[in-house]
Amino acid sequence: MPITTFFKLVEIQTKLASFFPFLLGTLFAAYYFNAFNLINTLIFFVAMLIFDMTTTAINNLMDYQKAKDNGYKDEVNVIGQEKISEKLVIRLIIGMLIVAMLLGFLLVFRTNIILLVIGAGCFFIGIFYTFGPIPISRMPLGEPISGLVMGFGIFFIAAFVNVKDTNLLSLLFSKQSFIIEGNLVSILSLFFVSLPTVFLIANIMLANNTCDLEQDIINHRYTLPFYIGKKQAVQLFNVLVYLSYVVIVLAVLLGLLHPVLLLLLGTIIPMRKNLAVYNDKQVKSETFIIAIKNIVLFSSSEVVLLAVSLLFK
Repeated sequence: MPITTFFKLVEIQTKLASFFPFLLGTLFAAYYFNAFNLINTLIFFVAMLIFDMTTTAINNLMDYQKAKDNGYKDEVNVIGQEKISEKLVIRLIIGMLIVAMLLGFLLVFRTNIILLVIGAGCFFIGIFYTFGPIPISRMPLGEPISGLVMGFGIFFIAAFVNVKDTNLLSLLFSKQSFIIEGNLVSILSLFFVSLPTVFLIANIMLANNTCDLEQDIINHRYTLPFYIGKKQAVQLFNVLVYLSYVVIVLAVLLGLLHPVLLLLLGTIIPMRKNLAVYNDKQVKSETFIIAIKNIVLFSSSEVVLLAVSLLFK
C-alpha cells in the first residue's frame, strides 16, 4: 500500500484533534504541577498517534462494510476509492493496535497501574466507537464521547505521565485490598482547563455529522443532528465555540491559568468570521474544514500562550 493511500485510510490530516490535547496537557503539567518527563511524554505521543490512526481505520472499514449506498461505498469511502483489500486493512488495524497496546503497557510500568484502567477504558471506547453491531458513532452519543475521550482523556493522560502518580491519581495494593488515591482539586482543575478542547473536538464530529446528515440517514446512521435537527446542530456548534472562551476567562480568574491566556480573546474576531461561513451553509466539501480551522486557531494560540506562561513561573 502506498504511504499516501495509508495516510488517506487513517485520515492523517485529522490527527490535530489528538495532537492539541496532548500538547496542552503536557504544557499544563509543566505550568500547574512543575513536572515534565520527556521519555514518558514521547512514549505516550507515539502510542496515542498510532491508536488514533487505528480507530480511524476501523471507522472507515465499518462505514465501508455497513454502507447501504453503493455510490458512497465505491466513490466516497477511501477503501472503495482506492480499491484497498479489506484483509489488508484488518491486518493493519491489528498490527497498529498491538503496537499501541505494547507502548501502553510500557507506560503503565513506568507510572502506576491506574493507567492500565484508564487506558483500557480509552481503548474500549476507541474501538467500539465505530466497531460492533451498534457503534457509538452511529448514535447521538458520538459528539460528547469523542469530545470527552480525546479532549479530556488525552489531556489527562498527557499530564499524568509527567506528574508523580501520588500527586494526581494512583492505585495501591495492600495484601487483600486496594486503594485508589487521588487529588480531587488537581483532577477537577485538569478537567476544567481541558473543556475548550473537549468542546472543539466535539464540534469536529458535530460538523461532520451535520454536513453528512442526508447521507447518514440513507446509510441508517442516526447521529445527534438527526435527533435535534440541523438548525439546532448549527446553533450548538456556535455555543460550544463561545463557551471555550468563557472557560479560559474563568480558568484565569480561578488561578488555574496565567493572565497571559486572556490574549486568546483576540482570536474571537477571526473565529466569528469562520462561524459566519459555517452558519451560511453546511457542505462537507466546503465548510466542514471550518471545524478544523477553529480548533487550529484556538488551540494553537492556547499552546503558544501556555508555553509563554511558563516564562512567568
